[in-house]
Amino acid sequence: MAIAPALGAGGCGFKSRLPDYFSDLFYWLIKMSSFTKLSGNIIIISAPSGAGKSSIINALVCSCNDMVYSTSYTTRLPRKGEEHGKNYFFVVESEFRKMVEKKEFAEWAKVHDNYYGTSKVLLENMLKMGKTVLLELDVQGGVNIKRRYPVACMIFIMTPDLKTLEKRLVERKKDCMKTINMRLNNAKKELRSLEKYEYLVINKNLNDSVYAVRTIIKSLNYKIQKNNGYFVKHWEKIKWC
Repeated sequence: MAIAPALGAGGCGFKSRLPDYFSDLFYWLIKMSSFTKLSGNIIIISAPSGAGKSSIINALVCSCNDMVYSTSYTTRLPRKGEEHGKNYFFVVESEFRKMVEKKEFAEWAKVHDNYYGTSKVLLENMLKMGKTVLLELDVQGGVNIKRRYPVACMIFIMTPDLKTLEKRLVERKKDCMKTINMRLNNAKKELRSLEKYEYLVINKNLNDSVYAVRTIIKSLNYKIQKNNGYFVKHWEKIKWC
């Protein structure tokens, strides 16, 4: 193949085949990226109801000090055992609309007849602290965050099949059959948007799924488009080869 002669006996012959301004321009674009100001990671985790995303997120937050859960605002009523400020910030619709008018949300959407939103200030403060922020969002909210923060990582969680999802929804005994059928129909719609995500984790076993998501997140430390500091540091060393 034509690549072999370019390597030469001395190692990296690739640099000699490119004009210097190409490598310098590439280095400058990375270094000047506006996203370097936000040193943390945004992890968007979406899944149909009952697929296990909340359990995965809770396990990650409990086991990793640098991971935090982004508490969303919502207009829905609290469920049994939910706490204001921990599970959600529960607000009335009029207050939520005022926050929308003031552009206080990084994203917001109406889901299942209720409004949900992610605070822009809270999110960016956590990012500036270098935290990995876990966002539990529906597809619409996930796409909106990705549009605003292109370096965000999108992960979709799903059960092995819809029958397994239905079984889990029934066994958790939180919803009536009418609601369960609505959630299954919504799951089918969400699966049509799967190509918008970067990763798919099939949740057969909770421990395995937590490990898979943690591995994906750790891999971001080596992603050029995200970790500019890592790239710049090593580019200085290897560009002279």
